[in-house]
Amino acid sequence: MSFSTMMLQLGNGFGQTVLIFVLTLLFSLPLGLLVAFCRMSKIAPLRWITKIFISILRGTPLMLQLIVVFFGPFYIFKIGLSSSYRFIAIIIGFSVNYSAYFAEIYRSGIESIPVGQYEAANVLGYSRRQTFTHIIFPQMVKRVLPPVTNEVITLVKDTSLAFAIAYTEMFTIAKQIAAAETSVLPLFVAGVFYFVFNLIVAQVMDRIEKRMNYYR
Repeated sequence: MSFSTMMLQLGNGFGQTVLIFVLTLLFSLPLGLLVAFCRMSKIAPLRWITKIFISILRGTPLMLQLIVVFFGPFYIFKIGLSSSYRFIAIIIGFSVNYSAYFAEIYRSGIESIPVGQYEAANVLGYSRRQTFTHIIFPQMVKRVLPPVTNEVITLVKDTSLAFAIAYTEMFTIAKQIAAAETSVLPLFVAGVFYFVFNLIVAQVMDRIEKRMNYYR
């Protein structure tokens, strides 16, 4: 196989990797906020169920979760699996898993805001929604950006776990080419792709973080 052909195939796989990355963030970031609200709920059963939910997702391998999401409908409900469901299962698995991590990051950010700010907002006549939207949320976003950045960078590398249910993203393609050509070059090239992608993501998150430093 020529180098240009290998690069073309890896490029196609990289497109799938980016798609998994973008869709996972699109769904997991807002879902994580919802999970965080449930985790902080005054309703004890909801709070404990959410705590168990987060504990399971953070305490079991993402690879195992992908397998459960993909094969679960068939073995539990006897629902036939279409070829298109493979990609849907990946997005569901990644989004739910990362929502648990983002939820704990959000919770720590929200709980780090001094109680006095809630009291001041109440004195000024703000509703609970207005208090969170205009006062708490902007500060929370600023405080949680560093740990969120770490999770986003980890997600770039975790996209390779899609191979667990035989989805052909970049790492899977690199392994197939490496096995067929008995060469480590495809894996090395894939590593460069991941490194560059991570570098771009880190730069974007760094720019966002600097823009949030509005007190400087």
